[in-house]
Formats: sequence, structure tokens, C-alpha cells
Amino acid sequence: MLVTILRNLVFYPVFYSVAAAMVLLGGLGSLFSRQIARSAADAWSNWHRWCCRWLLGIKVVQEGGPAPGAALYAIKHESFFEAIDLPHTFDGPVPFAKEELYRIPGWGTIANAYGSVAVARNEGAVMLRRMIKEAKGFAADGRPMIIFPEGTRVPHGSRPNLQAGFAGLYKMIGVRVIPVAVNSGELYHRFWKRSGTITIRFGEPIEPGLPRAEAERLVHEAINALND
Repeated sequence: MLVTILRNLVFYPVFYSVAAAMVLLGGLGSLFSRQIARSAADAWSNWHRWCCRWLLGIKVVQEGGPAPGAALYAIKHESFFEAIDLPHTFDGPVPFAKEELYRIPGWGTIANAYGSVAVARNEGAVMLRRMIKEAKGFAADGRPMIIFPEGTRVPHGSRPNLQAGFAGLYKMIGVRVIPVAVNSGELYHRFWKRSGTITIRFGEPIEPGLPRAEAERLVHEAINALND
């Protein structure tokens, strides 16, 4: 436990101080160039992965990988790890992110310039139509789109139902869905983060056009594949 505490006492100030500078400079730079926004996000994610490996002692094992072309990636969400890791794992990912995150100074500016879809949960059908329109534009550009279909972070081992919006996106966007299982919760979803191995497992693509219940069942099973 002492080693774990010492690792965390180093990780928090080192990672967040550098990350804050990256977000600030990236936010300013993104006002002039989308490429600066992308470079800042990539650097932030790569820095986080480095800090996890060498400061926290967390190794990352990836089984499979992103597919070429546009796809909607449905990812298990156990901690902030997988959210921060997106630019490291994917090439130009488009996350579906909570609207509140766009209010963070610098982060919102980068996210808008980088390319993302804001999720305003209290807007209902209006939100879904806007999200679908924006997502179709990103799909036309061939960019990978990222959604956490459970809606929020969940403890490792839990299997909540998928949020209702997932089925609407699957039906209306019309691209493959690739489920991704992540077991970060046991190590990362806590104040004293522990060393160990996080696995990122890409499942088999789910083609568009399946009945809603079948698509949800396949995604639910695949993203929970690392729960056992």
C-alpha cells in the first residue's frame, strides 16, 4: 500500500500540471488551427498513457484494434482512463461527450475544434436529432465515433442496461458498431490508483440494420466480456 500511495503522490501533480498546460495552450492554439487542437489532444492522451505506465505501474494490453473507415465504437465505461485514452487508441476519434464538459476552460474549445458531439440529456428528441445529424457528417469523413452506451461510469463487474439513445444512433447513423470491452475500473476508478494490467478488447463488428433488441444484446454482451 505504501508503494501505491507514493506512486499516486507523484502521478497526480506530475500528470495534471503538465496536462493543464497542454489544455491551456491547446485551447488557445485551436482558435487558429484545427490541427493544433488535434495535436494538443493527442499529446495529452499520450502523456496520460506514459504517466500510467511509468508512474502508476499500469500496463495496457490491447486485443484487436480499430477497423478502417467510419464506425461507431461502443465502449465499456468503468473509469476516466478510457475517456482520456481515446486519442491514443484511435486516429482522430469523435467522442459523444456530456454537455457539461464543454464548460471546462480550454477543454471545450479544443473539443469543438477537434470534432465531438455534445450530449445534452435534458433535450430528449431534439438532442437525438442533432446528434444524428452531426454524427452523419463525421461518418461521411470516415472518422471513428465513440460512445459510452451505459451513459456514465459504472463499477467493474456491473452490467447496467444500455441507454435508450444508443439504439437510435445505431438505427439512424447506419454504420457498423464495434463493441469495446475495458476493465479499467479495478485499477483506475479510485483515488489511490493501483498498478496492474488494463485490457482493451475490440469485439466483432455489428453490421447496421439489425433489430434494436438484437443489436443491444450483442453490444451488451461484448462490452462486458472482461467482467468475469
